[in-house]
Amino acid sequence: MLRRLPATEDPNLLVGAATADDAGVYKLRADLALVQTVDFFTPIVDDPYDYGQIAAANSLSDCYAMGGRPVTAMNVMAVPADVLPPETIARILRGGAAKVKEAGCALVGGHTIKNPEPVYGLSVTGVVHPKRVMTNAAASAGDLLVRTKPLGTGVATTGIKRGIATPALQKQVTSLMARLNTPGADVAEAGLVKAATDVTGFGLLGHLASMCRASRTSAELDAAAIPAISDEIGQLIQQDCIPGGTRANLKACDDCVDWGDAPDATRLLLADAQTSGGLLLCVPPKKLDAVLAILKRHRTPIARVIGRITRRAPALIRVR
Repeated sequence: MLRRLPATEDPNLLVGAATADDAGVYKLRADLALVQTVDFFTPIVDDPYDYGQIAAANSLSDCYAMGGRPVTAMNVMAVPADVLPPETIARILRGGAAKVKEAGCALVGGHTIKNPEPVYGLSVTGVVHPKRVMTNAAASAGDLLVRTKPLGTGVATTGIKRGIATPALQKQVTSLMARLNTPGADVAEAGLVKAATDVTGFGLLGHLASMCRASRTSAELDAAAIPAISDEIGQLIQQDCIPGGTRANLKACDDCVDWGDAPDATRLLLADAQTSGGLLLCVPPKKLDAVLAILKRHRTPIARVIGRITRRAPALIRVR
């Protein structure tokens, strides 16, 4: 559908829609560019405040994935005003506002409409130096793939909706999704990483595949190095607790992945549709220690090499 739209021809548009990147980047002057993004979704947890925090963190993440620092944000909201009481709506907005404040970003307004079900997110504007932009089109063969969050939020939130996830997992996944991906701005400003993406609805495989297509490369993943949130994720997968988005992701990328002997549970985990997932950084080997030091300083949930970028091969992604 997007291919039917006219292409934007502007020399100052550094990153547009052509490469399916996380946000748009527009150069204002030689040392300053805007990062612009918008994201929103329906509730995935029961608590309104937690929902607001998760939705806001998810929206801000696209800015960090481009190496930007969020400057302003606007609420985007739709509510069934005749169903949700004002206090519930306020708690969603308070959760989002708290996360925006944590990011050092100014909440400057927003827009709300009536809708049969709640929808919430943010439109975010950030800033980045034009020469420090991270993009999914800049991966190079030899780059190491580094993850900052474990996988499994799609499976976990589906388990929560079905009432079969333990309270411990619910607390763990809620905290994980509400974490900001602030290290993205630090590694970009330090000139350590040129290519990155955040892993959200299309899963690790989907976002990595987009990166490989945009960069004209391939990738290898070490399945054993990619952790799930907890052992309970595997148990939920065995109970067929799989969101529809994860199944769609798996089907969409099956023809571009060499699975080897990876079991079904591994395939589902790698394709799992994430919400406010972590960053996937393409790190030159000589800069790995410096990147890991930044991630350690930010206390990211994980800071682990899970694979590498290779030259273009018949299979876009090879799972070992």
